[in-house]
Amino acid sequence: MNPLPPILFLHGLATTGARTWGDNGWLDLVNDAERDSIVLDLPGHGQNYNSVDKATFNQSLTFIRDALPAVPIDAVGFSLGARMLLTIASENPSSFRKLVLSGIGENIFTVDTSRYKSIHDGIAGNPNPEDPESSYFHQLSESVDINRSALQKLIASPTTELKPESLRAISCPVLVVLGDDDFGAPATKLLELLPNATYLELKKVDHFATPKNFTFIETALNFIDAEPKW
Repeated sequence: MNPLPPILFLHGLATTGARTWGDNGWLDLVNDAERDSIVLDLPGHGQNYNSVDKATFNQSLTFIRDALPAVPIDAVGFSLGARMLLTIASENPSSFRKLVLSGIGENIFTVDTSRYKSIHDGIAGNPNPEDPESSYFHQLSESVDINRSALQKLIASPTTELKPESLRAISCPVLVVLGDDDFGAPATKLLELLPNATYLELKKVDHFATPKNFTFIETALNFIDAEPKW
């Protein structure tokens, strides 16, 4: 029996744990490493499609906290999922043994109002035809396992402020991963605030290609001691 704790996987906006982590091979590799996985679908997503009443940002945080075991675990998050994991770690650093945060950087400290509107319009069913990202989120929100009403509630809700002193209190090892073509870049401020952070930049990789990038997968699994036992 592997003495290491389970690994929590948390997806991004308008997708699911199965698509983000299962389809891209993460879960099979972790299983080969004899590690247990906890794959959460956020409220309004996948297996929690009907949880519209729990879909705000803060309600989603509570949903995640309730799923955490009593012992510190490893966790891997992408985009919104990474933002939520970081928020939980900033409030209770002892929740995690190691953290992998991908697809977040400067974008968690500033708000791009134009981009936010584009995503909002796409999810609402009114995508900007000249904006690929708006069209992409429209396509995602049309999936049968994605609840559009929950997404609208989520993105309209306020997020929890990430205070510098709280981020500095996160003492566990953190791997921050960003593609060099990710709209979340740069990660400079985040790396400066996290006292035990390692940075991986993925060359010629944008935001949405990150979860399937092999360099990311290999580095992250090594970081959390989950390499397959081949």
